[in-house]
Amino acid sequence: MAGINGFSARTLRGEEVPLADYAGQVLLIVNTASKCGFTPQYAGLEALYRAYSGRGFAVLGFPCNQFGGQEPGGEAEIATFCATTYDVTFPVFAKVEVNGPGAHPLFQWLKGARKGVLGTEAIKWNFTKFLVDREGTVVDRFAPTTKPAELEKRIEALL
Repeated sequence: MAGINGFSARTLRGEEVPLADYAGQVLLIVNTASKCGFTPQYAGLEALYRAYSGRGFAVLGFPCNQFGGQEPGGEAEIATFCATTYDVTFPVFAKVEVNGPGAHPLFQWLKGARKGVLGTEAIKWNFTKFLVDREGTVVDRFAPTTKPAELEKRIEALL
């Protein structure tokens, strides 16, 4: 799982976590936001996590405020929102940028590995999803409009 092993990310509590901690798992990496029309997808992401985490699957959420200012809060506010509104138990990391010169290295790598519509790399909106297999290969990229439940068969096939 060479690709993702080289990255780390800060948790909502401020701890730096090597993503190598997730080596060998199927991952769904998502840029999230608390005040977006797609925010109810937190419930679907949590359902996937609860259904498949015991089989080596994890959802990794990365809040981002680059799209319409829809993630304005700080880490504590994001953590409280996720826990109280959607009972999120999957890992949610500190706020990151996903586009531009300040983009988190993980998202630079993800975008380069799986381009979007018409070959574009830029992430267009919140809740863009990247599916990574157990070997660390980015196998698919899904638009924000793709509901988490629609990914179930793809996830099962990789488990």
